[in-house]
Amino acid sequence: MDQTNPVSTMPWPPGAVTGIGSMPGTDPVEAAAVVVGELPDLPHLPELPGRGLGADIIGRTAALLVDLAVEEMPSGYRVTARPGADHRRATDLMHRDLDTFQDTLERVATAPAAVKVQLAGPWTLTSGIELPRGHRVLTDRGALREFTESMAEGLTQHVDEMARRTGRPVVVQFDEPALPAVLAGALRTPSGLSTVSAVPGSDARDTLARVIDAARAATGAPVIVHCCAPRPPVALLRAAGADAIALDAVLLDGAPAVLADEIGEAWDAGTVFLLGVLPSTDPQTAPTLAEAAGPALRLVDRLGFPRSLLAQRAVATPACGLAGATQAWAKRALTLARDVGKAFVEPPESW
Repeated sequence: MDQTNPVSTMPWPPGAVTGIGSMPGTDPVEAAAVVVGELPDLPHLPELPGRGLGADIIGRTAALLVDLAVEEMPSGYRVTARPGADHRRATDLMHRDLDTFQDTLERVATAPAAVKVQLAGPWTLTSGIELPRGHRVLTDRGALREFTESMAEGLTQHVDEMARRTGRPVVVQFDEPALPAVLAGALRTPSGLSTVSAVPGSDARDTLARVIDAARAATGAPVIVHCCAPRPPVALLRAAGADAIALDAVLLDGAPAVLADEIGEAWDAGTVFLLGVLPSTDPQTAPTLAEAAGPALRLVDRLGFPRSLLAQRAVATPACGLAGATQAWAKRALTLARDVGKAFVEPPESW
């Protein structure tokens, strides 16, 4: 299977920037105001995990599942027979966030090129939810298939609602922070006494491809997969059909040759990279424009591409979600990302 870059055009303009997803605090009005104000071309629906279980990426994605429900437990989430108070709370939080995002766009009278929503990818979702007997969902092939199908149906409904509310094209981003551990067999069992068997790369690719295909069919837009691990599986993400891949560019400075080659091959084939160049938590000193852009510049230089590639096939972002930042730094980080995006298109003479 090779679904490399089925979508060749991006709905955002050169120099556009976006956020990864999470924002600090618990106030959706404040978060939406910052995101819409600082990211005029590609604002994202903010996530506020500081509100607790149900507001994190697993709980938010589980709230979109069709005919499946989860409940909270001390270790996280577990499948339950029917939606209860925990499931309803997660759904209510999502609806409130959609209301707030829509109201903010209407109040500022902005028409972004597109809007972005974030969901847990299938491997991160099913590694973060337990079956009633205590095993992770991903260890049961039947349950994994059921969750993947439910997720595909739920995200279609979510995208439809987002498009109706905003009147803008919708871009879906799947977050897969757990995927490297799933592939390496490094994911701990819920008991913590052993690890889950490694998932073959072909299985990981095929499952991810099913939800990417569903997202693309629902939106007609490119699909992003985000993995901020030090060694993200770029070739697998590309083979699964990701049109754009979001990485922590700072971690790529010491990347081994094999990973650099995978990035270079993907970039050369037309894949867009969302490059995390701003700290996701408050730095001691805010970086200068040259310091912020440094990881992206070093990457293209190392791979032998002209720096003009950044204007064509790169989007500047914070390194990861901003939930751990102060409100002041979250806003500043997005402002600096905008400056980096502009510099990708119109490089300073010093570059």
